[in-house]
Amino acid sequence: MKFSKAIVKIPCENMVNGLTTANLGKPDYKLALKQHEKYIEALQHCGLDVTILPFDNNYPDSTFVEDTALLTPECAIITMPGDPTRRGETESIKEAVSKYYNNIEQVNLPMTVDAGDIMMIGKHFYIGLSDRTNIEGANQVINILNKYRMSGSTIDINNMLHLKSGVNYLENNIIAVTEELWDHNDLKDFDKIRVDNDEAYAANCLWLNGKVIVADGFPKIRNLIEKKGYEVITLCVSEFEKLDGGLSCLSLRF
Repeated sequence: MKFSKAIVKIPCENMVNGLTTANLGKPDYKLALKQHEKYIEALQHCGLDVTILPFDNNYPDSTFVEDTALLTPECAIITMPGDPTRRGETESIKEAVSKYYNNIEQVNLPMTVDAGDIMMIGKHFYIGLSDRTNIEGANQVINILNKYRMSGSTIDINNMLHLKSGVNYLENNIIAVTEELWDHNDLKDFDKIRVDNDEAYAANCLWLNGKVIVADGFPKIRNLIEKKGYEVITLCVSEFEKLDGGLSCLSLRF
């Protein structure tokens, strides 16, 4: 898989009122803007042409664009976010995505899906069943994938917001995975990089065209990824961590 494009959305000032369970305090908005600019620069360094959407104060969490769409090689699937306050975010994302995709599908209520729960590995998609993604939504996504000759399967998760909070694919059959999912049967055939509990946030790392972006401040996982031969880019995303957001959450890559 090679990525050439990405879509991001500038954080809005109202992000300080975003959804969170992190108990890390309110984000510093000005610092968040600076961190987001560095994030865009990192995407560009990895060879991506980045579309930057304007902020929208109506949706505090709208900078986390990953949850609103699944962009596959064959089609785009506009999701139905699990939290009702985020469902209006999909309109602007659908408009942006339509410039690049002819085949656009839609998840419909009562099905709910956050694409942060979906990990793409080739033409197969692992879908986490979480508080934001229900089994009905996962099955609708799998049916859409099957329509385009792709496949999907579900993974039950317990103590994390999204599947990709705990496991991420780094290509070459390598995954970075937290202790909670380490022994999961569906992940047994991968070459696994263990993310210790004290660095669990950094499991949400991002492979882009041979490079891996890792949250700053987590040296153990950085060293393990470097030992696999990857160039590692570290970014401080502390203000997004305060809203349960990670590196993959901030962009749609395709």
